[in-house]
This record gives sequence, structure tokens and C-alpha cells, in this order.
Amino acid sequence: MRPPVALLAYVPSKPAVSAFYPMAGWSPEWVALRHGLSRGVPVTMIDLPVGALFQRRVAKESGIGDGKAGVPDTDHAGHEPVSDDPVAEDPIARDPIARLARIAGYDDAERWWEDMVEHRVGEEPWDAITEAMAELREQSPAGLGAVAELEAQREASMRQHIRAADKRYQRVAVVCGAWHAPTLVERGPATRDAALLVGLRKQQVAVTWVPWTNTRLSFASGYGAGVSAPGWYEHLFTSPDLPIERWMAKVAALLRAEQLDAAPSSVVESVRLARALATLRGRPLAGLSECTDAAQAVLGGGHEAALKLIARQLVIGDKIGEVPPGSPTVPLAADLAAAQRRLRMKPQSGTRALDLDLRNDTDLSRSRLLHRLDLLEIPWGARSDQQRGTGTFREEWVLRWEPELAVRVIEASIYGTTVGAAATTRAIEAAQRAPHVAAVTSLVEQCLLAELPAALVAVMAALDTRAALSSEVGELMDALSPLARILRYGTVRRTEVAMLERVARGLVARICASLGPAASSLDDAAATTMARRIAAVSAAVASLDDPSLRSEWLGAVSVLSAANGMHGLVVGRASRIVLDAGNIDAGVVSRRLAAALSSGEDPAHGAHWIEGLLSGSGLLLVHDRPLLALIDEWVASVSAEVFDGVLPLLRRTFSLFEPGERRLIATAAARLGGTGVAEQGPGAGGRLAPDVDAGRGDAVLPVLQRLLGLGASA
Repeated sequence: MRPPVALLAYVPSKPAVSAFYPMAGWSPEWVALRHGLSRGVPVTMIDLPVGALFQRRVAKESGIGDGKAGVPDTDHAGHEPVSDDPVAEDPIARDPIARLARIAGYDDAERWWEDMVEHRVGEEPWDAITEAMAELREQSPAGLGAVAELEAQREASMRQHIRAADKRYQRVAVVCGAWHAPTLVERGPATRDAALLVGLRKQQVAVTWVPWTNTRLSFASGYGAGVSAPGWYEHLFTSPDLPIERWMAKVAALLRAEQLDAAPSSVVESVRLARALATLRGRPLAGLSECTDAAQAVLGGGHEAALKLIARQLVIGDKIGEVPPGSPTVPLAADLAAAQRRLRMKPQSGTRALDLDLRNDTDLSRSRLLHRLDLLEIPWGARSDQQRGTGTFREEWVLRWEPELAVRVIEASIYGTTVGAAATTRAIEAAQRAPHVAAVTSLVEQCLLAELPAALVAVMAALDTRAALSSEVGELMDALSPLARILRYGTVRRTEVAMLERVARGLVARICASLGPAASSLDDAAATTMARRIAAVSAAVASLDDPSLRSEWLGAVSVLSAANGMHGLVVGRASRIVLDAGNIDAGVVSRRLAAALSSGEDPAHGAHWIEGLLSGSGLLLVHDRPLLALIDEWVASVSAEVFDGVLPLLRRTFSLFEPGERRLIATAAARLGGTGVAEQGPGAGGRLAPDVDAGRGDAVLPVLQRLLGLGASA
């Protein structure tokens, strides 16, 4: 193993009940373990067994009794246990070092600890620390005699282990939190500790090692049980001689790697400045704050960007630990690790972009693995929002491995022993519990992307059943788009999707039969949703490239476009679809719009009609001048009282157009005459801006005719 790593304890029957115990290479626990292994010295864990800590959470989740079980809750992220007893929330007990630092006039507990302990060369601080902790324990609200139940049981377990070691060995070293030191030195009678531990219920647990990261060790990552500068402490641990000089050399190397100047003379000056700052601040040695200030001032030129780079790369770091393949783990985790090695996808703590070409066998296998993990809700990879290109044979992912994903893997192990088997079981279960048809369709797409043929058969059967029984047209419309995507690019993934064609045809038939009633009697919100669904189904049917389906759908939409009494947004959207498809003449659309904009109709209805008609593109108004003139005349005729109500609808419609489209529409509208009729012929040119030279513009025409291959008459 290579630290940082973490001991992961969990309940096999309930993997969510778990806790992490992180260790870096400089962690006292890790140093003690390595010391014992290298010298043949027995090492024993002396805290309360984790099974006792988990018992209450298991009892609470199972609804058994009050769930107390003699111990309080534990945090899922591996933080210190949290008790219902307010004494455990005492700020002195929660962070005694910070309390001592404040008493000494420090606002930074880490800095106080460095000055008082780390930098006091040649002095043993243990007696003084123990005495200080004893005083703090006396000052806590409940005093030593009424420590929270959990803390009392933990310390009783520690004392019992120490007594047992004293009987076997002449010399015993105890590694513990400073807060516990006073009660472990003065141990008292063993009978009292035995009484505290009598009847303590335990829960069966499993334990394994998982890789950890420096970012998870730091406060900056949100992990409250960590340290603020893991990279700095690792440097101090591995550089006992000349730590300041070696640190500044690392800073200079980092800056040079980022194409920033960092001369050797500047390194010397930064070391001198760090030491001078320590003297001015009354510190025995230069610490992280002095080194950071000196590096920013000398090597970074005083820029904040250099400071952020140093903090991210060196003070915290992106180091990730390693655990050997033979470590105890669940079969699913072992299978995932084998797949990662086979596909050369080593987990990393930082984000990493992965560009996959699905025509390549290795990249196709990588894509399948990531999609299978998505089905298992193990979000190692996320599809990139900035997909480059439009080809369906490419996928772009962003990978980031978080230690918490180890728990997700253990939780998913209930579905199977391999990633493929577990994803298959999970997909079938999800199809049975899916709330609507669209959710099942999405599962079909996931099964195809993950290449799970066994799951696909079961999910397809569920989809067929749901689609046949569903009476909600909206669900069917939402389900068609994913199916169309699958049918369109299924062959790119070398997947057979012919079975989906029958389901897609059935969906289109049911949608067409029920479209009219479903689009009737809608309010503004429901009409907006229906118009969006109609546009999505049109796009899906067009992508299927099936003339019979297209004809069936356009027939249903044509009926909708001619209907009376429906919401203007729906009718306008339907009219635009059949107009673009060539199933209706532009003049017919203009007459229907004129009827909707007539004085006898509600102006809001006309505004919605326009919004539905122009949704998606405003170029229709540029190419159809009579339609533009009709809308222009209607806008001019709306009374002032009503105009305030329809203005937001019109503004929303035109704001969605591209800037170029809006400019073309404005130019076309400016050329409309006062009667609302578009001006034609040479007279229209008279509306050019006064600073435009028409003669110079005419001189371009012969050259343009030659470039376009047109005759002089053109």
C-alpha cells in the first residue's frame, strides 16, 4: 500500500452504514503501524470496536427500539461520532487544540501547535500537553465525571487494552488523541471500566483498505476530520533536513513547469525572507505561513494566481494512494479494479478528460464500463457538457475518482459479483419500479449504451407493457425521443435495435390517436408543455426516416393546426410544423393567423399563436413578407390597454431568435409601407441610410454577377 489510504468499515448487510479512517504517510497511526511491522512489535487498536459504533445506526434504520444501543450515531464520512448528549457538542471537547490556541492569543490552531510542539527541538512536550488537556477537561461544562456516554465507553476500552498490554510487555507506547491523554495516564480501577462496557451490543462489520486522496485529507475539500495542509506536512515528514530550502525548490520547480520565471537567486531570497518573517513574528522556525508569504512575494511576484497554484499543487496536492489487488474486498470491487487495469483507466483524484472513439474496441469497452457504472449509481465519469463535433461515434467524459465511491461499489455488490451482472440486475429492478413510460425508455437507452443484452430483453418487455397500458399521452410523447435516438445510432455501437422499431411504431400510433383530445382545454403552462412535446415528437419522427410514420404524424398535426378553440400556442406550433414539412401553403397559414389576430379574438390568443408559429426560427418572417406585414399591422392595431399584456409574450418570442435573425427581421420591417404592405422595386432603395453611396454599391453588381455565373439580365 501507498498512503494516503483509508480503512473502510461497513456493515455487510447494510453497506451504507460505514465509516472511513484515513491515514497519510505522516499520520501517527500509520507511523506506529509501520514501526511495529518493521521491528516485529505487536500493534493493537484500542478504541471502541467499530461494530459497537454501528449498532445504533443499524437499529435506527431497522426501526428497532429507540436505536440507542448504548452508543450514539457515527458520521457516514468518518467524522468523530456525534452524540445526542449536548456534552459531546462542547466546543472544548470537540477541538481542544483550538481552545488552547485562542488562550495563547493565536487565531490559527495549526500555527500554535507548530510553535509549541513541532518546533520545540530537544524538548519533550507530552507532560505539558497532558496537563493542559486535564485543565481543559475540568473546564468543560460537565467536568470529568460526566463525559458523554460514548466518550466514557471509548476511554474505558482504551484503558482496558492498555492494562492488558502492561501485563505482557515491559514497555508500552500509546498513540491517541491529546484529549484522551489525562484519563489514560490516571487509569483508575479496572472494575469501573468493565462496568461501562458490560452489555455493549456489537454489529458484525467488514473492513477493507481503499485509496484516499490529499484533497480528502484537507479542510478545503469539506472533509472536517482532516488537516489543512497535507502536502506541507508530508514535505516536513520526508525532509527532516533543510525543509525550508527544499520547499522553496519545489515551489520554483512548480512555477517553471507552468512557464513562470523562478530563478535560483529568487529561491535563495525567498528562503531568507521566510526566516526573517519568522523572526519578526516571534516564531521559533519558519512555518507554512512564512513560506507562503515569501514564495508569493519573491517567486510569485506578489500575484494571487501564483499563491492559488502553490496551495492547490503543493500545500494540498492531488496525490492518491494505492491499495494492492490482494486486499480484502467484495467481488464487485475486485472485478471493477481488474477492468480498470485492463482498460488502462487508473483512478485519479483530480478531474481528467477522456475522449472516446467508439469505432475503437478499447474505447468502446471503456464507454460500456462507464455506462454500466452509471446504471449502478457509481458516478466515476460524467458526460461532458462541451461535446465537440456531432458524430455519434464519439463520447467525451470527465473522470474524477472520489474515495466515497468505494462505498457505492460495496452497496452495489448486492446486485452481482461483476460489473456487468450487477448492472443487469439493477436495470431490471429499475424497470419494474419505473414511475412512467419515459423512465423505462431511458433505461432502454442505458442498457444499449452499456451493452447489457439480458437486461435489454427484460426492459423492452416492461416498456411494451407500460406503453400498451398507459393512457397518458404526455408520457408516450416523452418516451419517443429516447427511442428515436437509439434507433438512429444503435448500429454505431454495433447493437441490434430492430426490436425497438415495433415499439416506436406503436407509440406513434397511440400518440396520433390521442393527440387531439390531449391538446384541448389547456392553460398556458400545459400548452407550453404540449407545444414542446409536439416539437420533440416531430424531430423524433423525422430522425426515424420512415415515410409511413412521418405521413401518419403529419396528418395528426395537420388536423391540430386547423382546429378551433384550442390554445394559440399549440395551434401555432402545429401550423409551423406542417408548413415546414410542405403539407400546407403559406397563404393558408396567413389566413388562419389573420383570423386569430382579428378584432373579435382575444389579443393574448393571437400573441400565443405568433409565439407557436415562430418558435425555433424567425427566418419565416424574412422570407414571407405578407406574413410579416400581417403581424406588423396587428401589433399597430392593438390598443394601449391590451398592449401591455401581449408585450411580454412578443418579447419572449423574439428574444429567442439569433441576433442575425433579429437584424434581418428589423430590416424587413423597416421596408414595410405605412399600409402594412412591403415596398418593392427601385423605390425601396430610397430607404437606405443617408451616408450610404448607392452608386458605389451598384458598381459591385457586375463583379457579383460574374462570381455567381449569372447573366447581365440578372
